[in-house]
Amino acid sequence: MRLIKQIPHERYLIQLHQYNGKYIVKIELGQFEQLFKISETDITNLDDLEKMIQGEFLSNCLKRFIEMRSDWQEVLNKLQNQGQ
Repeated sequence: MRLIKQIPHERYLIQLHQYNGKYIVKIELGQFEQLFKISETDITNLDDLEKMIQGEFLSNCLKRFIEMRSDWQEVLNKLQNQGQ
C-alpha cells in the first residue's frame, strides 16, 4: 500500500493510499479507523476525491466513530462484569 497524500485536518488523521487498483481513504480518530476502498476507475482526478472528504461525509464518519467507541466500551464492560 503506497501513501499518496495526507490531508490536513484538525480532528482526524486522513490519508489517501493506492493499492491494487484502488484508492484507499483512511480516516483515523484515536484508536479507531475507517477505511474506504474506491476503484481507480471511479475517480478521474485525485482532487475530486479529496473534495469528497469533507462536510457531511466527515460528520457521518464522526457518528460512526462514536458508535465504534460505544460498541467497544460495551464489550469491555461485559468482559469486566464476567470477571466479577
